[in-house]
Amino acid sequence: MIRNFEDFCGALQQCGFSMGGGNAKRIFALIDYDWLEQDLLDTPVKWHCGDPETDPWEWRMRVLEERTDIAYAKVFFKTSGFIAKAWYPYFYAVRRQGESFAEAYDRGGVSHTAKRIYEIVCRGEAALHEIKALGSFQKADKASFDRALVELQMGMFLTMTGRKQKKNKYGMEYGWNSTVFTTVERFWAERGFEIPPLDPVESYGKIRQQILLLNPQAEEKTIRKFILGHAAGPVW
Repeated sequence: MIRNFEDFCGALQQCGFSMGGGNAKRIFALIDYDWLEQDLLDTPVKWHCGDPETDPWEWRMRVLEERTDIAYAKVFFKTSGFIAKAWYPYFYAVRRQGESFAEAYDRGGVSHTAKRIYEIVCRGEAALHEIKALGSFQKADKASFDRALVELQMGMFLTMTGRKQKKNKYGMEYGWNSTVFTTVERFWAERGFEIPPLDPVESYGKIRQQILLLNPQAEEKTIRKFILGHAAGPVW
């Protein structure tokens, strides 16, 4: 049973990956219940309780700020998920297929809004509010901006790396924390890890095998979408 943050991190290393947000999405989640269901369960792990040891909402930032072996971002079904370092190269191989961002953009696989965001973050990690300011994004751009940010995470071009508050002209912090983004390559390099080149087809098979160990009832269509980020077309 997972009873605290340390338990969660240990279990994630064993499983390799997990949906976030308290919903297994018919694949797998280490915490597979949400805040509406938790009071019916005998567990100290409670969503939004505010205790960093027992609140899964706090863990998503703790793994980024305190660990060097776990990534967290919107990588599965356009929503949140965790991937342990040992398993990240397999997902990276499947999602990127050896392409650079420029190559993906040239073939029409990435939107122009995503390109604007990516170019900003390539210059150095940036918080959400900083990206909007540097890119001159307006309120009218919100829908396309949000889609592009998810697109970049699903494609494993960008990933979350922590949080940051805005500062006023006097250098004083204010308001809610803003998520900080960086390139996937920089994220792992700063943690002393270089992503090795792996075969995409073999990587797909390895992830699929692990999913079926974690959830033997998982359906092929759902597995495909979980691994590839989309359900259409053949594996390659």
